[in-house]
Amino acid sequence: MAQPSPFTPAFFDFFRELSENNEKDWFEANRDRYEQDVLAPSKVFVLAFRPHLKEISPHFQAEAKVRGGSLFRIYTNRRFNRDRPPYKDHAGIQFRHAAGTDVHTPGFYLHLTPDDTVNPRGGDQRGCFVGMGIWRPDAAALLAIREAIVEDPDAWMESTRNDAFTEHLELGGESLKLGPNGFDRQHPLIDDIKRKDFIASAPLTEEDVVTDGFVERFAAHCREGSSLVRWLCQALDVPF
Repeated sequence: MAQPSPFTPAFFDFFRELSENNEKDWFEANRDRYEQDVLAPSKVFVLAFRPHLKEISPHFQAEAKVRGGSLFRIYTNRRFNRDRPPYKDHAGIQFRHAAGTDVHTPGFYLHLTPDDTVNPRGGDQRGCFVGMGIWRPDAAALLAIREAIVEDPDAWMESTRNDAFTEHLELGGESLKLGPNGFDRQHPLIDDIKRKDFIASAPLTEEDVVTDGFVERFAAHCREGSSLVRWLCQALDVPF
């Protein structure tokens, strides 16, 4: 029997209403809803996924908490833009590598938001999605990843073009317009070398998320994308 999903339509109702009332007074008046309909099921999901994650790799963390854990804060970062809305229109859950300290490290990710919400990373993707890889690695990590592609292009291709990967996942993220300095701009894999993000994703719908078996479905996508994450760990010299 499929495991019940911890998420319900109330999760998405909250974010749909928040997008129309993104201000402190509304949020404080609906804080109990946030904690009951968003935060609580997100914590249950993290704990439910933990055994699946351990089967994929013992080096990734699943901690059911916001501060120092797998759950992202609901508050936006307004230090450099006071005009931004104070609250995010989505929930993010990341299972990052134990060697990392922030979002810019290899990991698995779940993005949850109403179906008609635009992907904050750009592109045509809307609504929910599962992702894995590394977003905006620092300069040293970025160089190591690009050099690893050049040094063993076959390994990179095997990790991102195998049947299990390509059946449901697609590489995405931002790229340079031209090849980075120090790399052959005529290289056969220059489109991959130009990447600034090394991530793969698969779209999900609200119905997918609230349907029984969602934890197992998310885990299946993570297994499909584990070849990319394994390759990234090897390129960055961290265990998988």
